[in-house]
Amino acid sequence: MLFSSFEFLFRFLPVFLVIYYLTPKKFRNVTLLGGSIVFYTIGEAGYITILLACVLVNYTLTRLMYRKSTDGRGIRQKRLLLLALGYDLGVLFFFKYSGLASGLPLGISFYTFQIMAYVIDVYRGRIPAEQSLLRLGTYLTMFPQLISGPITNYADVRVALGRERTIKARQLEEGMKLLIIGLAAKVVIADRIGTLWNSIRMIGFDSISTKLAWMGAFAYSLQLYFDFAGYSMMARGIGKMLGFELPVNFRYPYISKSVTEFWRRWHITLGRWFREYVYIPLGGNRKGKARTFFNLFVVWSLTALWHGANYNFLIWGGILLCCLLVEKLFLLRLLDKSRVIGHLYVLFVVPLSWVAFAVTDLSELGVYMTRLFPFAGHAAGVINHLDYLKYLNDYAPLFLMGVLFATPLPETCYRLIERKWIGRVVLLGIFGLCMYYLAVSANNPFLYFNF
Repeated sequence: MLFSSFEFLFRFLPVFLVIYYLTPKKFRNVTLLGGSIVFYTIGEAGYITILLACVLVNYTLTRLMYRKSTDGRGIRQKRLLLLALGYDLGVLFFFKYSGLASGLPLGISFYTFQIMAYVIDVYRGRIPAEQSLLRLGTYLTMFPQLISGPITNYADVRVALGRERTIKARQLEEGMKLLIIGLAAKVVIADRIGTLWNSIRMIGFDSISTKLAWMGAFAYSLQLYFDFAGYSMMARGIGKMLGFELPVNFRYPYISKSVTEFWRRWHITLGRWFREYVYIPLGGNRKGKARTFFNLFVVWSLTALWHGANYNFLIWGGILLCCLLVEKLFLLRLLDKSRVIGHLYVLFVVPLSWVAFAVTDLSELGVYMTRLFPFAGHAAGVINHLDYLKYLNDYAPLFLMGVLFATPLPETCYRLIERKWIGRVVLLGIFGLCMYYLAVSANNPFLYFNF
């Protein structure tokens, strides 16, 4: 079930919220767990046992890890840690990389990383092993962030799960605002500008001009951002309505002036996961440049593989890794001297990397690169060098909208009126616009459902 669907917005969510608010506070975890199972079962009934087994196995192994308060970190704890991680990674590998499974359970990459973080944190002594199967199950299956994150550490929600949650009117209002704005990012911007990328794929990469190829790269970059950031914002909004503060996942990444800064602003929770559970344990940047570069290589190799086993993801990760290494060597110092050059550099490199991310067929990717850089070679095909004019006329307003809302300016302006009646009118108007586009267009799934 999609957040951006009439079924969710006018059936599941209102009914669930009514039941949730009417439930006595001490039983709200039961309601949330049950509602989350229903939510997942509607679209993924065949895989619900995989999700529940993940909860049960990790709950059991972490309970066994420290049975007494006097238990120290020893060989038994390490064996149980490896057993839990082996199980989690084994399930993920089987479904995502082995080619033996007939389908991919939605959200498996996200909830696997969440439960692995929980297990590691218990082993490290950062948090105690959860004694309640209900609370751990509620954490892992919580439907706002189950399918596509944000990846939420157990420490982020542990307190809220363990107390009787009271949802205040201000929380509900803030949650609704985030839900509506996230929905608008998805259906008003992402889905509409994404049709340009789809049109280019239908035409064939060998038949497009260089200018249209770059338009396509920028269109996909905006589509991916507003699609994923929109989902994350909707997840945070629903979380607020339920009494939880889910982590921010995006902080206007396209205003960055380096690739290093971009990846601190993009998919923040995934970056945090790799930093805390891979990069720092490997030594981070504490053991010299050579070791730092090796650690970055490991992190970005794993990041690429997390997205998929296709070679294009390795190319995508390789492009970004090279940029990060060059920046650490000398480029950051140069970029710091000119914000304009830094912004232009990011707006060149990042869309280029997203092309490698989007085009899974390597031969097709090669063709697209020759269109982006015609001096590098020529692919066969008849090219209309003025083809971009038609699409520029059709999509110019969407590009302008995308560029504007990829900056903090609209949010800054809205903050000035959000507590006034006009702010509520604006929000209502945005919601009405979303309903219009949901009614007249195909209901496209979120792009990160593929991962």
